[in-house]
Amino acid sequence: MSGKVRVGLIGAGRIGQVHATSIAENPDVEFTYIADVFVDGAKKLADKYGTKVTADPLELINADDVDAVIVCSPTSTHVDLISASIDAGVHVMCEKPIDLDINRVDALLGKVNDAKTQIALGFNRRFDPNFASINKRVKSGEIGNLEQLIIISRDPAPAPKEYIEVSGGIFRDMTIHDFDMARFFVPEIVEVTARGANSFSDYIAEVGDYDSVNVVMRGKNNELITIVNSRHASFGYDQRIEAFGSLGMLTASNQLPTTVRAYTATQTEVADPYLNFFLERYMVAYRQELAEFVAGIQNGKNTNPSYEDGRQALILADAALESAKTGKSVSI
Repeated sequence: MSGKVRVGLIGAGRIGQVHATSIAENPDVEFTYIADVFVDGAKKLADKYGTKVTADPLELINADDVDAVIVCSPTSTHVDLISASIDAGVHVMCEKPIDLDINRVDALLGKVNDAKTQIALGFNRRFDPNFASINKRVKSGEIGNLEQLIIISRDPAPAPKEYIEVSGGIFRDMTIHDFDMARFFVPEIVEVTARGANSFSDYIAEVGDYDSVNVVMRGKNNELITIVNSRHASFGYDQRIEAFGSLGMLTASNQLPTTVRAYTATQTEVADPYLNFFLERYMVAYRQELAEFVAGIQNGKNTNPSYEDGRQALILADAALESAKTGKSVSI
């Protein structure tokens, strides 16, 4: 299609507000509509960006001035909204996970495969410039055959109990980003071994979830992938990757707000704290994710993570949960 892509946003919560910023800043997009069942929040966001507002996401999806939708509503709504978007002939980018139940995901797979519109999954970390650069250099052969991949992801603090209770658990909610990142480097994973612990949070333990997990996976070509997750990190948002190969290694470290270092009689190399919020850390990635989605609509070539990528990440999450519960490795 030519001209600006008219985009509607479904969900005006925290992640919806992140996407709203990206939509409003993209020169190839016209921000036309916001939907949220809690319409007061949607109205506040609509007033900020000058869009129409509705409490009914189906009204937005079927509107004459919407070419594409960004789905940021609760996980339980994702499958139905993707299905409705396909029916309306509207392109859709949906936040992760597709659903907490792989059976519901699989039930929509045929319809997705037959769709004439683009369906993308919101795995924004693939678009982080640092991680994307490492991936490109690994695929170019710079470090030879990839042998080991280490992904570290720790949040500054756990989400509230009310969120944890409906999140689907750490593997489906948090580690799922890392499962997708693992597949970004190693598309075919054949075995998952996971361990979970309750190290610091009583309320996470009370709802039957883990606050800390380690996952070791094996790729088809015997690549070993290690994922380290924690729901807290006293020093900020901990996001690192190490790719080790037969000819060398590539790493991406945590980001700081400035490059300033302090040197005194008692301390050296003293830096600012790491970025402490996912929006600060990944704002560039969110912008690029949207830019790729819009470009794909305009040129007919989808380069964003696909519905199948979302499905595979959920399969890995389910396998990790089974492994953590049983103490056994799970073959994929």
